[in-house]
Amino acid sequence: MKLLLAVALICTATTVTTACGARQAQVTTGPQTTSEVSLSVTNNLDQAVNVYVVTSSTEIFLKQVAGKSTLQMNVPGVSSGTTVKLKATPENGTKSYTRDNVTLSGLYEWTVP
Repeated sequence: MKLLLAVALICTATTVTTACGARQAQVTTGPQTTSEVSLSVTNNLDQAVNVYVVTSSTEIFLKQVAGKSTLQMNVPGVSSGTTVKLKATPENGTKSYTRDNVTLSGLYEWTVP
């Protein structure tokens, strides 16, 4: 009888440990989309600029480019051949620099200002 009780306790303890123990989980971010077009921005200002692409009336923030540097970035959600407006706004918001009617295809290079 004691043996049967001991076996029952061991089985119960094993089941509880397995059921309530740590579990491994694999976490991923969904499929990564690749952009057909890229933008290379050379910022000649002393301060950083925020770079945007404007399609129709939608303004898409891309990245911030540090002062006196060049940064290449993907343009998500914009297909090759799309005509857009490029916008760069300095951190202090004093003046925005724009380039209208840019047809994005492959890599487009833009120098501010």
